[in-house]
Order: sequence, then structure tokens, then C-alpha cells
Amino acid sequence: MNKLEKSELESLNEIQKKFAAIRHDLGNMVIRKQELLNAHDIVVKENNNLVKELEEKYGKVNINLEDGSYEEIKENE
Repeated sequence: MNKLEKSELESLNEIQKKFAAIRHDLGNMVIRKQELLNAHDIVVKENNNLVKELEEKYGKVNINLEDGSYEEIKENE
């Protein structure tokens, strides 16, 4: 039976370990990306709900996020 040299086999195995580590890390990135997308969706829903509540209470307004003051948005007639 023919065999690779020991150093060649070691090099090949080392490269395979690197491939496996990269695939593992890529898998973790995909999972983390999905977690972040889900978190983003939750924050968007929270924001939309708060905007809706504020519009019901104050009407359509521009809000200064630094001091909380607001101005009514005048709709063009």
C-alpha cells in the first residue's frame, strides 16, 4: 500500500482542521446574524407601538429627543 510522507499527512490534517474551524465560525456567525435580526425586529415593533401611543396622545408631532419638546406637524391643505 502506498502512503504519504508523515509531514505531508500532518500538513493535510492541519489544513482540514483549519477548514473545520472556519466552517464552525461561519455557522456561529449565521446564528448570531439571525439573533441580531430577531432583536432588530423586536425593537422596530417596540418603536412602532410607542410612536402609535404618542400619536394617539399628542397627535402627529416632531419630537426633540434631547429635551422632549415637540412641535405639531402641520399638514398641507
